[in-house]
Amino acid sequence: MSTGSSAVQHSRTAIRRLQKELDEFQTSAQHSTDVPLPNCEVRAESLDAWFIEFEGADNTVFAGERFVLRFVFPPDYPIESPEVVFVPPNTPLHPHVYSNGHICLSILYDGWSPALTVRSICLSILSMLSSATKKELPPDNERYVRTSIGRSPKRTRWDFHDDKV
Repeated sequence: MSTGSSAVQHSRTAIRRLQKELDEFQTSAQHSTDVPLPNCEVRAESLDAWFIEFEGADNTVFAGERFVLRFVFPPDYPIESPEVVFVPPNTPLHPHVYSNGHICLSILYDGWSPALTVRSICLSILSMLSSATKKELPPDNERYVRTSIGRSPKRTRWDFHDDKV
């Protein structure tokens, strides 16, 4: 893993934490009983950005579908949350996932805690997907996608009012 080509200068704490999480995630991903993310694979070409591919959980509306999450880590991770988005075109049709891949999930923004890890984020997203009873986009998808072109979802003021899917 190279950190020298990184455009972002991470603190020593961030580098240690990211390397530890990556090592643990890669090790546990090889043992599916340790990480209940169906057919999970992690790809990290640097500490700045990781891609995590996984399948929707069995017995859900997303069973067997493949999704990719992109994690971009800020220099002061884990104090600040990573940017996490689904990578189109395999963005799930879900009331909390916009067609541009942005995810409306409080732990990625206002509800962030440095105690959270990449693994716990993935499990939260899988849980969110698994709770859906039908596939549908958020009601304001078209407007949001149009007004958020080129903008990080972390710059959005999210309204977390819907705890049901």
